[in-house]
Amino acid sequence: MNPFRWSFRAQFLLGFLVCVALLGYALFVQFVQKIEPCPFCIFQRIAFAAAAVFFLLGALHGPTSVGGRRTYGVLAFLAAATGVGIAGRHVWVQVFPPAMPSCGPGWDYLVETSTWLGVVRKVLSAKGDCSTIDWSFLGLSMPMWSLVWFVALALWALYAGFKARRS
Repeated sequence: MNPFRWSFRAQFLLGFLVCVALLGYALFVQFVQKIEPCPFCIFQRIAFAAAAVFFLLGALHGPTSVGGRRTYGVLAFLAAATGVGIAGRHVWVQVFPPAMPSCGPGWDYLVETSTWLGVVRKVLSAKGDCSTIDWSFLGLSMPMWSLVWFVALALWALYAGFKARRS
């Protein structure tokens, strides 16, 4: 069963299932292993959820036109590409930790006391405990794995959306 020969619906369903599995594992790590996510991790989860939504919509709709498939492919790609940017910044903060020991106030405080643009600005300039590596697998931290998965999902969205199909 070659996934490259699957229908558009099946390929987008696979993208959706991968996103759901990754989000499920993130929740497992948070609630079972008791590792609290930093603001960067929260934004990465939002990007995975956005990609999951576009993959699911594409799978449910199953457009037969080239334009429809490309539209869903681009939307899923943009969500994953946003995740690449966020995870890439998080990896940067982990590889080159700042001198400050804290990445600022917690998520709840940020949301209650700032505008959404202010929250985004503070999270993307986060420092300190955002550089702490609490989890790793095969030598890569969770943000590094997220970066790998976002790149894979972005490429998969483009492949599935732009692949020539027989009528």
